[in-house]
Amino acid sequence: MAKLFWQSLLAVPAALGAAVAVSGSAIAAEAATTQVSNFDQDSVQLAQITSVSELTDVLPSDWAFQALQSLVENYGCIQGYPDRTFRGQRSLTRFEFAAGLNSCLDVIATLIAQSGINPDDLATIRRLQEEFQAELATLRGRVDALEAETATLRAQQFSTTTKLRGQADFNLVTPIDIVTGEASTSFAGRARLNFDSSFTGNDRLRIRLQGGDGNAINGLGGLANAGGANYNVTIDDFYYSFPVGSRLTVTAAARGLSGDDWVTSTIVPFDGPSVADAGGPQFYDFGGSTSNGAGVGVSFALTDNIVLDAGYTASNPGGATNPGVGIFAANNQSYIAQLSFLSDGFLDAGFAYLHNDQSTNFQGGLPGATDTFAGLLNLDFGGFFVAGHGAYSTFNGGNDFSWTAGVGFNNFLAEGAQLGVYGGQLPQYAGTTNNPFIVEGYYEIPFNQFLTITPAVIYGDINTGLAGNDDTGLWAALRATFRF
Repeated sequence: MAKLFWQSLLAVPAALGAAVAVSGSAIAAEAATTQVSNFDQDSVQLAQITSVSELTDVLPSDWAFQALQSLVENYGCIQGYPDRTFRGQRSLTRFEFAAGLNSCLDVIATLIAQSGINPDDLATIRRLQEEFQAELATLRGRVDALEAETATLRAQQFSTTTKLRGQADFNLVTPIDIVTGEASTSFAGRARLNFDSSFTGNDRLRIRLQGGDGNAINGLGGLANAGGANYNVTIDDFYYSFPVGSRLTVTAAARGLSGDDWVTSTIVPFDGPSVADAGGPQFYDFGGSTSNGAGVGVSFALTDNIVLDAGYTASNPGGATNPGVGIFAANNQSYIAQLSFLSDGFLDAGFAYLHNDQSTNFQGGLPGATDTFAGLLNLDFGGFFVAGHGAYSTFNGGNDFSWTAGVGFNNFLAEGAQLGVYGGQLPQYAGTTNNPFIVEGYYEIPFNQFLTITPAVIYGDINTGLAGNDDTGLWAALRATFRF
């Protein structure tokens, strides 16, 4: 009889422990769930088991193995699902919790009824209650505080469908060898806030607010993370993308997408870490149109590694937003198609075709169309990569060839860091006598998940050919990027 009583006594903390653990899990789940009333309340036929080894997804190495073994084999108050699984990583509903707790309490009641409680045993229970009274009070207080915090978070949450992400870039540029027009140390800043909303879990509505001021190295394409004037805030991106089936994604844009915005990847790893904008293939800008336009794009995954992207953009000024002109008669239009092979391994490659009506962007170009054909390649050897691109453009009045090539080292001296050097011949834009040439060396250092520092040294020849101009320059640059 005494043995039965002490079995019942041992079952009490097991049941209470299960209650506390499940209560904490349920509260935490409520904090991360916007709606908890839609779970299946239908009865579940559970499988009666006599040994924890009958549960196929429970291993002796699991941290709760001994607790489950005791509840199953000693008390028989834990059951499995019909497929002989316990599903220990799955969230628990309140109904399931109540059923499990009730089963354990039934066992306790049976054991007590069989053994009875003598005064000495009752005194022992009361002594244990008093001994652990402080711990139980502390635990109760923590649960109450967690419930209060959960209620506050639910009441003050920004949105149930929208996430806010921000980025701020600070650029400090000092000329070492001065070019005409850029003789002093200058600062450029840019800030952007992305409002990303999802209504199905797979779609995205993005509205980006952006403001900035300043730029440098303008004759070579400027800085990558700069732009704007007087920190005036504008809607820089405004689009909605959604899947159609498992392999097709459609994007409709009111503003902000053109050129490489329509493609899954620009292939070359310099695009992003580099301080100069030339780290991203410049043919996308020369072959595209203004990003201040409406458009539509599709991305079709032919296989898990081969992606076909296509996009069309019509400028808003004098075009897409003007009912008298319309989307298909806008005076600035462009479209792009790119076939990419993305392996996440040794080889990434792409072939792109772009068309626009901005022939006058090129030196010697007359009003008319531009067609650009480009190839991109990245060879990743693990510790380092070799990458580059080449682009051939024909325009009304001539043709042009541009390219970049370089090498980079991943995780150089620090995890997540990238050391890269690239150089190349940029498109010959209007006002130059030859293609500008650039070389940049950069070292991107992530200090933590919020801050990245990138020092860089940039050399370039603008090739304006103007008498008295000094076209070659050398710059030292430092960029700090905050993401939050």
